[in-house]
Amino acid sequence: MADDPKFSEELKKMEYEPLSPVENKLIAWSLGVGVAALAFFYWLSKTFFPGGH
Repeated sequence: MADDPKFSEELKKMEYEPLSPVENKLIAWSLGVGVAALAFFYWLSKTFFPGGH
């Protein structure tokens, strides 16, 4: 057990790998969908439940 490498040491040994274009698109789409959902649900609550604001 004493010879097991530590997680932080393994992270330091790893090479940097940039994100692929597909990963960038997935991140952008998920952020866009999240912001759109927040805006939609805010509008929904403001329209149908005006007493709570």
